Amino acid sequence: MASPVFIGVDVGTGSARAAVFDASGEMLASHKHGIRMWREGGEIAEQSSDDIWAAVGTCVRAALAEAGVAPEDVAGLGFDAACSLVVLGTGFAPVTVSDSGDAARNVIVWMDHRATDQARRINATGHRVLDYVGGRISPEMQTPKLLWLKENLAQSFEAAEHFFDLPDFLSWKATGALTRSACTVTCKWTYLAHEEAWDPSYFHEIGLGALADEGFARIGQEIVPPGTPLAAGLTEAAARDLGLAPGTPVGAGLIDAHAGGIGTVGADPDAGPVKTMAYVFGTSACTMASSDEAHFVPGVWGPYYSAMVPGLWLSEGGQSAAGEAIAHLIATHPARAQAEAAAMAAGQSVQAWLLGQVEQAVTEPSAAIDLAGTRLVVPDFLGNRAPHADPDAKAIISGLRLQAGLDDLVATYVAAVFGVGYGLRQILQAQAAEGVVPESVVISGGAGASPWVQQMLADACGLPVLATRCPEPVLLGAAMLGAVAAGHRPSLQDAMREMSHVGARSDPAGGRRAQSHAARFAAYEAMQATERALRAALAE
Repeated sequence: MASPVFIGVDVGTGSARAAVFDASGEMLASHKHGIRMWREGGEIAEQSSDDIWAAVGTCVRAALAEAGVAPEDVAGLGFDAACSLVVLGTGFAPVTVSDSGDAARNVIVWMDHRATDQARRINATGHRVLDYVGGRISPEMQTPKLLWLKENLAQSFEAAEHFFDLPDFLSWKATGALTRSACTVTCKWTYLAHEEAWDPSYFHEIGLGALADEGFARIGQEIVPPGTPLAAGLTEAAARDLGLAPGTPVGAGLIDAHAGGIGTVGADPDAGPVKTMAYVFGTSACTMASSDEAHFVPGVWGPYYSAMVPGLWLSEGGQSAAGEAIAHLIATHPARAQAEAAAMAAGQSVQAWLLGQVEQAVTEPSAAIDLAGTRLVVPDFLGNRAPHADPDAKAIISGLRLQAGLDDLVATYVAAVFGVGYGLRQILQAQAAEGVVPESVVISGGAGASPWVQQMLADACGLPVLATRCPEPVLLGAAMLGAVAAGHRPSLQDAMREMSHVGARSDPAGGRRAQSHAARFAAYEAMQATERALRAALAE
């Protein structure tokens, strides 16, 4: 047998990805495959679990072939995924979550906001479990979605025999184990990991008492730490689907942002996970700050015990629209078609082409602030997840002119990147007020892969931004689960130290530019306050 390798599988909002890693954390090959999504209006987003699993199989087989690795040389496998809700019925058949009645549409995507009213009513209870989700539950979490399903598609709710978070669905599909990860149920389902228990009174109070009366059989009775080996490894059927050997060890999974955290926060051995905050910048943005003690930060999810790094408490912030907000601003700009044509001719994505225009216009990344001028973007298109926990918040743009050319689009693009960075700065400040004070931010996610974007974010948030040597730290975090499940690494902490390494560091600009970002950030918060006040006034 050749040296062991490990596979990490990541299922995001629009695609599945798989990568093969050696024992040191070097990526040998990767592959990506799209996933279908049904969108209706601004709130509904649905997928198919069968389609997702098929995409996973395509990715794993392709990555394995590209790496030139034999199936028997894969020592372990781990899954991470977006925190979408998967509903299965009798015989594990898909159960519809859609008004269309289509059984194929059995996944409520994490970003779906149909349960906003249910979340509002749950928050009005003031139940003590809400203290562990930042004081206010989000419509992106699972109990509001379950309540929506019970109230609006009662037949589906009753027919459902299993409600899975997507990472746990993938683990079940691979191994047949109904085991849930402490990461998923603690962060998205209100499981109290520090007590190793569900709170039945919460479910009775919000209208989901049936789940408690069943002993939580439909949402998880066996809860284990991420990386725990599941069942006897890959089943015969799953092994055929993935092109791997039956019995290959599979570790309990992670939410995708948390996999990014595992793949990054151990990279700086001198700082460690408490002093290094993970920042996953993709379609959405997530912040993952670890601490030795529980810190209750209003508007920041958690504190969650052992939900990412075993033995540490996690404070989780972020924004529902980050990369998606930037893409939306580009798509709605009058110069979009011109930019798309130029990008196509250059063989680039539109955002990559726009970043190239920034690089041509200024001598170094910190000078990008001069291109933004007075343009300021508050990218709350899908509400404000943290620190305001306000799903009704709206995006705001200031500094617009009667111009519609490419220069104006570049200004909007730069302002949008800074707007995401100011959202990060706001979360850092909210956490610091409650004693969570990381010294650096380590980034993962496709939207933050460019060194120029990393420097722009460092300038906007005011902390150093680190990047790992591995180009796909989210996938690396998933592969670490396989390494632990296989016994190749004795613990997840050990895997983090040995398989992740710092590749680059961007320190925030000082002097005049730091002052300019401070002024822009003050205006950013003032614009948010004005938008909230306007909504309140119009609601009277």
